[in-house]
Amino acid sequence: MTRVALRTLVALSLLFATPCARAQVRTDTTPRTTGDSALEARTSAVAAQLRCPVCQGLSIQDSPSELAQSMRSLVRDQLAQGKSPEQVKAYFVSKYGEWILLSPAPHGFNLLAYAIPVLMVLGGGAFIAVAVRRWTSSPTPDATSTEDPT
Repeated sequence: MTRVALRTLVALSLLFATPCARAQVRTDTTPRTTGDSALEARTSAVAAQLRCPVCQGLSIQDSPSELAQSMRSLVRDQLAQGKSPEQVKAYFVSKYGEWILLSPAPHGFNLLAYAIPVLMVLGGGAFIAVAVRRWTSSPTPDATSTEDPT
């Protein structure tokens, strides 16, 4: 395959790829300065709690998209300015809504997200217990079917 054909194939695949896949293929040419390791650790901790708006189900810490990278740098900047992690999360909640949090606070309607799985497991366990008890118990003799009419 020639280089021109290979470049065309790569360009077409990037054109139809999802934004997350395009970000993974893109090479980052800017050098990263690590800076303060404590700030980086705090940034990673906060970024792991925020959802990427582009890559559904990934945190901005794990997402390779450009939006997630800019959101991580915004988190880093706000933490460097002296804001607490709760203030940074509150900023993102004010911009995107409570959806941006990977683990929403357990209050109000969000409490259902925590209660429903527990109730489902308990209900399933009760159903299995009743079913096993019925299968393993001996059948009760029916008085009318065991008697001989003669």
